Amino acid sequence: MLEASNNNELPVIPGKRYFTIGEVASLCDVKPHVLRYWEQEFPQLKPVKRRGNRRYYQRHDVLLIRQIRSLLYEEGFTIGGARQRLEGESAKDDNSQSQQIIRQTLVELEELLTLLKR
Repeated sequence: MLEASNNNELPVIPGKRYFTIGEVASLCDVKPHVLRYWEQEFPQLKPVKRRGNRRYYQRHDVLLIRQIRSLLYEEGFTIGGARQRLEGESAKDDNSQSQQIIRQTLVELEELLTLLKR
């Protein structure tokens, strides 16, 4: 599910703990107002809010946003359909997300190894 065609063309998620809404918007190729709207529509998407209601997204939030983007933009789901799909797959999707995180970590480690060899 996370491996949709356009998601492979999205930038690699940096190894940071928190991301601002602007960073997530560019990592997921959506506008910030879309992310704020999706927060209202998808209960699983809950970024940490700090002083002044500033949103800080974590890696799992970015992966979830990419999954939502794939369902809506590439697979043609409606908001309600995507919400149902995510709720129905939350248990079995844990394994898929773990695999995605492992793949992402491997890519980052390979890039780091390339830099260290220079």
